[in-house]
This record gives sequence, C-alpha cells and structure tokens, in this order.
Amino acid sequence: MVKAGFLRRFKKSLRRNRLFFILKNVKIKPMQDTILNVYKVLGLGGFAFFLGVALTPILTHYLYKYKLWRKDARTTAPDGSSTPIFNQLHKERETKAPRMGGILIWATTIILALIFWVIPRIFPEELFLKLNFLSREQTWVPLGILFAGALVGLLDDFMLVFQKGTYRGGGLTFTRRIVLVTLIAALGAYWFYFKLGKDFIFIPGLGDFHLGIYFIPFFILVMWAVFSGGVIDGLDGLSGGVFASIFSAYASIAFFQNQINLATLASVIVGSILAFLWFNIPPARFYMSETGIMALTTTLTAVAFLTNAVFVLPIIALPLVLESLSVIIQLGSKRFFGRKIFLVAPIHHHFEALGWPAEKVTMRFWILSAVAAVLGMILHLMGQT
Repeated sequence: MVKAGFLRRFKKSLRRNRLFFILKNVKIKPMQDTILNVYKVLGLGGFAFFLGVALTPILTHYLYKYKLWRKDARTTAPDGSSTPIFNQLHKERETKAPRMGGILIWATTIILALIFWVIPRIFPEELFLKLNFLSREQTWVPLGILFAGALVGLLDDFMLVFQKGTYRGGGLTFTRRIVLVTLIAALGAYWFYFKLGKDFIFIPGLGDFHLGIYFIPFFILVMWAVFSGGVIDGLDGLSGGVFASIFSAYASIAFFQNQINLATLASVIVGSILAFLWFNIPPARFYMSETGIMALTTTLTAVAFLTNAVFVLPIIALPLVLESLSVIIQLGSKRFFGRKIFLVAPIHHHFEALGWPAEKVTMRFWILSAVAAVLGMILHLMGQT
C-alpha cells in the first residue's frame, strides 16, 4: 500500500512537470524515426559512460577495502615453466591494483537495460517505449550470455584473489573454465538454432551458407576461439581500448541492418567500457580481469552471430586473434621444438620485453584495433550489397 501510494504521488508530480507534459505528447513521425534511432543508440551509449563513471567510486571502495588483488605475482606459465621476464615486468603492478574492474562494464550494461525496461512500464508513453532495447530476437541472448560469462569470471577472480582451487596461484583450472564456457556456448547455440531458427552464417559476396545441425558445434568453436583472445587483458588500458573498437564496429553493423535494439546494446557496452577505461589507463585503478573478459568475449560471439557477421569476426577482432595465436605458437614451439618463438607470450608482453614502453604497446594496439574494426565492418556491409 505504501509503495502504491508513493508511485501514484510520484507520477502525479511528474505530470505537473512541463518537460513530462512535452514528452508525453511527443508523436514519433516516420521521418523522425531514423533520427530517434540515432539518438537511442548514441544517447544510451553516452548515458552508460556517465553511469559507469558515477558507479566507479562505489566499486573501487569495496575493491580496495577488501584488498581484492593478487597476493603474489605470477611466476609460472600455463605449461608450468617459469616466467622470469614477465615477473620482472609486472610483479609490482599485479599485487597493488585490485581485480574485478570488469564488474563496472557488465553491471552498468545490465542496470541501464533494466532502467529503460522499467520506465515504459511506469510511464507507457511512445517515447519511453522506444528507448527500451530489451527484445527477444535481438538482446535477450547477448544479455543472458553477458551475465553468465561475468559470473563464471567472477568466480575465477574470487578464487584467485583468495588463492583457492588447484590451479597455480588459485582460480579455476583451464579445463573447468573451458567446460563452463562450453556450457554457456551450448545454451546460446540452442537458443539460436531452436528458438530463433538460425542455422547459417553469412559470407560477404556469396550469401548465406547453411550449416544445419552443425551450427551448434560451430557456435561453440567460435566462442572458444574468441574466449582464447581474452589473454589480451595484460596491460593498463589495452583490453578496454580494443574491445571498445570491436563493439563499436558491431554496433554500426547492427544499426545499418536496422537491428536497433542490438545496436543500442552494443553501444551501451562501448559506453560502459569507456567508463572502465577512464579509470584503467595508466596508472590503472583496477584491472578488468576474468569477470570482464569472460563477459565480453562470450557476448561478442553472440553479437557476431546475431548480426550475421561471424565471417568478418577475425578481422574486426584482429588483436584478439594475434594474441591467441601468439600463445598457441609459443606453447607449441616449446613443447615440440624445445625453444621459444617470442620472448614472452602473449605478444604484447613480447614487445614490452623488447623495450617498448607499455603505453606505446597499448596505443599501437588501439590503432590496429580501430583500423581492423573499420575494415571488417566495411567488408561485411559491402558484401550485403
């Protein structure tokens, strides 16, 4: 009764407000619809940035209060060998800045989605209904995957910080992470195939290539590949700038394909990443870590399939491909030939070991990411004509 009375008084006070009166009487004309879509995509992306910046003091308060950072710097590689060069480069930073900064990205995205889902239910005006970007066909899957990936990453981060688990230094073992990523991918593939009726990929210039039931394992393989690119989270600002370019490209693709809700979601993710990046540029206040990386890599897979732009994913996400390949090449060379190809892997640490300042490595990766994202976007859109 108290809540109902409060809502009635709140709505009555808003109706007296001149701005609300204007918004209520706005009628969207067909010619205005495209402009409003631009406002929706870019405006909510900007809203996400400012919301993320506003939420950061709350997040950092708890991250520092509970000392949620590594207690010891990494000294071994995934294959068990020692990493003296990496340890020399990063032992100070790893044990002073907290992890789990990626919470800011997925929490801001989910909060904003809920805000603009609730508002039209309280005030069902045409303009407010237009700003809601939750939809079964376009955003349910990526938002669900975002949350699932974030929770798996959060579990890994907590185990690492408190040095739990059998993995070196704490955290989920690689096998368990792969199993959980596979489960997320399988659920996503099920929804695509059985609920949305998708069983094909689009190849620019050739059209749709139908996979049938093989769409499901293909979806899982793509998510594995994108997840492996998460090793890019290793320098202040590096992963944030790269993922901002990637999701910006997919927001543009979705917009030009009239997938406005999906474009808005991708834009909101970009805004949330930029808010994170504001505090992650050197010296970083916190690190994205697994909760952010797993949320973004798994969501990126869903967005790529929803836009039918999986074929250009290796181009748009070129830095992730290079990072993943550098690790595979390094481990394979050490195992079969007994020697290293790179001084340190992933490749961004190799450039550090060569003497490049970390900021130079980061900014050059940003440039590469922006150029690759634009090229991939153009290739996909030209292939549709």
